[in-house]
Amino acid sequence: MKKVDNAGVRCQVSGVGQGSPAIGSHQLLSIAIAALLVAPLHAQQDGAPELTAEASKAIDKGLKFLLTVQKKDGSWDSDGKGGHAVAITSLSLMAFMSKAHFPGFGPYAEPLDRGMKWMLKEAKQRPDGYLGSVMYEHGLATLALSEMWGMARDPKDDDAIQKALEKAVEVILRSQNPGGGWRYQPQADGGEDTSCTMTVFHALASARQAGILVPNETISKVVKYITNARHPDTGGFTYNPSGSRGKVTIPCTAGGAYIAQLAGQRDTEMVKGALRYLKSQSPGIITGNAGYYYYAHYYAIQAMVQAGDEEYAEWYPVIRDALIRRQDTNGGWSKGSRLGGASYSTPMAIIILATPHRYIPIYQR
Repeated sequence: MKKVDNAGVRCQVSGVGQGSPAIGSHQLLSIAIAALLVAPLHAQQDGAPELTAEASKAIDKGLKFLLTVQKKDGSWDSDGKGGHAVAITSLSLMAFMSKAHFPGFGPYAEPLDRGMKWMLKEAKQRPDGYLGSVMYEHGLATLALSEMWGMARDPKDDDAIQKALEKAVEVILRSQNPGGGWRYQPQADGGEDTSCTMTVFHALASARQAGILVPNETISKVVKYITNARHPDTGGFTYNPSGSRGKVTIPCTAGGAYIAQLAGQRDTEMVKGALRYLKSQSPGIITGNAGYYYYAHYYAIQAMVQAGDEEYAEWYPVIRDALIRRQDTNGGWSKGSRLGGASYSTPMAIIILATPHRYIPIYQR
């Protein structure tokens, strides 16, 4: 079940049957979007003083940069030749949504509508429901579809999003490994790693919040995986579920903490230990460098949001100012990017900076 609340932000309720239709979303959507379009000013002035004028300017510059690299067919990619287009298009759409810009509405209505329709065309061409070339892409696509569901102007597009989302979730559910994780391909016997698992389960948690049925057993197996990937001495998470034998990484620790929170482990020592480890590495991993910098901080800021106001208030201003300093003059982010260049790191930077807005339900506490 999905609805739009009186502030215009889509609320989501988990625990209902798979494929439950949005109740009243099409009738209320125009009013909702109108409210969202004026909400950023209210958020900055009243509820989010940490969202500085410089941060808002950086976000807007970043969005304009993304428009300059969007392809005519509506997609974004990593190399101008279609590289990882499913992943980059999904992230780009999420970046615009993080500032309350949705397909078919507002100043970016047309390019976002083209991006959405490109995603739906891709989904229609994939009868098996698998989107992209690796499960990373599939996870990001599932996440974007989930967060767009109920927000399209045309009810037919919304129905198409629902169908694509249901199929995408089916792929995730059937490809979970016995250890609880996922790896590069949708195979239940294909192995597992923390990085892929956190990307995929992030999407699954969003779909569950949106009303797609996700079995409790699936979530329990994810908790099992994360427990096995935890390094007992440091509190961080390793790339493989090898515990004390593995090497702790910042991205896996950030993402591991976040998906553990989404899996119901918010107040456990497992999560608290991971947060302590991240803070012990700060501010170096923020003002300096962390492996896969934007990917790591994309998850780290959400883990801090879930941890509570105190943790978030300490973390966000530092990463906010660091990202503002890293922004290129053209509005993109390329410094320190290792995956897909500015087309990949820019939407992630925007999503991090836009955290105070809380327009995307999965990023709310």
